[in-house]
Amino acid sequence: MAKPTTETTPLPDFPVTIVRELDGHFIHDDINLKELIENTRKGLILYFYPKDNTPGCTTQALDFTEYLNTFDDLGYDIIGVSRDSVESHEKFIAKHDLHIPLISDSDEKLCQYFEVIKEKNMYGKKTLGLVRSTFVYDKDGTLTHAQRNLRAKGYAERLLQTLKA
Repeated sequence: MAKPTTETTPLPDFPVTIVRELDGHFIHDDINLKELIENTRKGLILYFYPKDNTPGCTTQALDFTEYLNTFDDLGYDIIGVSRDSVESHEKFIAKHDLHIPLISDSDEKLCQYFEVIKEKNMYGKKTLGLVRSTFVYDKDGTLTHAQRNLRAKGYAERLLQTLKA
């Protein structure tokens, strides 16, 4: 399977578990990313973040929730991805009233495909961690924009400006 490194890389044919809240209940959908785009005929923004309920990740999720309708008007669905469990995602969504679905990638297969787990230096100690990254696919499932090592604050608005341009 080709890695998402060029703008011609297609969305992977990849099974995932998506967690979303609907009318006060949590829904867990086991779906295929490629089928998701084929079924909605919309573009897809996959954003990878390190951990539920941490300051930067919460800021980013709240920003994407705030601009959800604007992204929808431009023809994009938004899905967050982290290595957290389904249960952690449920708590994160409920605590912050998030309106974006989240993918639980606890086995790190999606993270490995997108090559977002890198060595980080945390307080002088080297560890492997998820690097905040975003991948934008058009309605045909073709990668149109990829960005890694992002700053969370204000990123949703910056991405909107890029997509409008």
